[in-house]
Amino acid sequence: MSKKLFIEDLQVKGKQVLVRVDFNVPLDDNMKITNDKRIAASLSTINYLCEQGAKVILMSHLGRPKGERKPEFSLKPVADDLSSRLQNKVSFIDDCIGDKVEAAVSSLNDGDILLLENLRFYKEEEKNDASFAEKLAKPGEIYVNDAFGSAHRAHASTQGVTKYIDKCAAGYLMKKELDYLGKALESPEHPFIAILGGAKISGKIDVISNLLNKVDKLLVGGGMMFTFYKAQDKEIGKSLLEEDKLALAKETLGKAGEKMVLPVDCVAAPEFSNDSPSQTVSVDAIPSDLRGLDIGPQTIELFKKELAGAKTVVWNGPMGVFEFDNFAAGTNAIAEVLAECTDTGAITIIGGGDSASAAKKAGVAGRISHISTGGGASLEFLEGKTLPGVAALSEK
Repeated sequence: MSKKLFIEDLQVKGKQVLVRVDFNVPLDDNMKITNDKRIAASLSTINYLCEQGAKVILMSHLGRPKGERKPEFSLKPVADDLSSRLQNKVSFIDDCIGDKVEAAVSSLNDGDILLLENLRFYKEEEKNDASFAEKLAKPGEIYVNDAFGSAHRAHASTQGVTKYIDKCAAGYLMKKELDYLGKALESPEHPFIAILGGAKISGKIDVISNLLNKVDKLLVGGGMMFTFYKAQDKEIGKSLLEEDKLALAKETLGKAGEKMVLPVDCVAAPEFSNDSPSQTVSVDAIPSDLRGLDIGPQTIELFKKELAGAKTVVWNGPMGVFEFDNFAAGTNAIAEVLAECTDTGAITIIGGGDSASAAKKAGVAGRISHISTGGGASLEFLEGKTLPGVAALSEK
């Protein structure tokens, strides 16, 4: 991250600063925000710019309006929420390009904030249309990207605008994400352990490939463990299987050797339902009429043992069907173990998405070193991919 321009490297007083934030927050039927984590995460960048006397122009997407102006995806409720958190009133304008926007920007005083309407009301945003990007960039003298959750997308607001603004810098949230994830991949303290879960090998195989030569151990849970078992000719009953990934699973097991630690037992049930009667079975003896829905108690103890003394831990993906309370024990236990690792001095990183929800549900989110705000972006970063929104920022 040190090679990219950071907002503290810039003189922003009196400048019109165009800031890409991630205000893609869930709204209920009454247009009330039900989870404000992303708004809270953006406050340090917004506050800094205001204190430094910048004219702050915020832009974000919300939901999937697919290029149409849909009132239920308006960012107006976010402007109201932001106003209640900041000393400065947040003005809102119902467009993101054009004369109306330029007029609103020209009337801003130093330290004022303007939030633009949903970028995705224009289909050109996701198409990274050059003409749209140029219009979007027009009011900006400086560009700041603080939307890590969208950094893996080459959209007009994350990449296109940078061609029309000279100085493009990372905000505080972006820097924090890149510093934590970057250090874990480039210079982690050892022992370095990765925990990967989730349903499918296909969604995690690039992460496994990228992490194998970096980690000391790779703990695997979730639905994808059954494809690995099948590759070892084990009976997996009605458990999740990616038939077309068996050869890949076999090859990965061969490459990983003793680095990869698979569960030794699982909680299985006849149906994919919270109320389905469950039993704990050895992974060498899964009955043909049952499906595995969580890791078992012996596996929890095994994983705890592997994590004892870890200095860096990265977790991405639940250990079971944690949305069902009866099959959330494995995921909750891993969340708790991660919190304990943090308490004893380890750097712990959760890669957003379901794992972030699980940590919150388990009540340990405050005890994790870093929980990423971008599920897809953190996954691609862990895969070793270049994120377009990061690559587009100016070098120092």
